[in-house]
Amino acid sequence: EETSRRLCASDALAERGRAHVWDVLVHGRPERAFALRIDGRPVAYLNRCAHVAAEMDWNPGDFLDGERRYIVCALHGAHYEPATGRCVAG
Repeated sequence: EETSRRLCASDALAERGRAHVWDVLVHGRPERAFALRIDGRPVAYLNRCAHVAAEMDWNPGDFLDGERRYIVCALHGAHYEPATGRCVAG
C-alpha cells in the first residue's frame, strides 16, 4: 500500500539550493533521501552514489557543485544531472 506524506513546505526548497534530507525505508532498511528544486520542479533521490556505497552530500543538505549545475558525489566526484539523476561524469 502506497501512502503519501508531506516532507516540507514547497517554498522551503529554493531553486538549486540546499536539499531537504529525510529517511526512507529501502527493502526494510533505513536510507537517506533528499529533495531539491530544479528548474522549478521538485526532484528526489536516494542519498547514495551509484558507484560507491556512500552518501553524496558535502555537508548535510549540500549536494550541488559550486556553479549549482550538478549533484556531485563528495567521496569521488561523480557528477549527476539533477533534473534526471543521470551520471554525466565520473
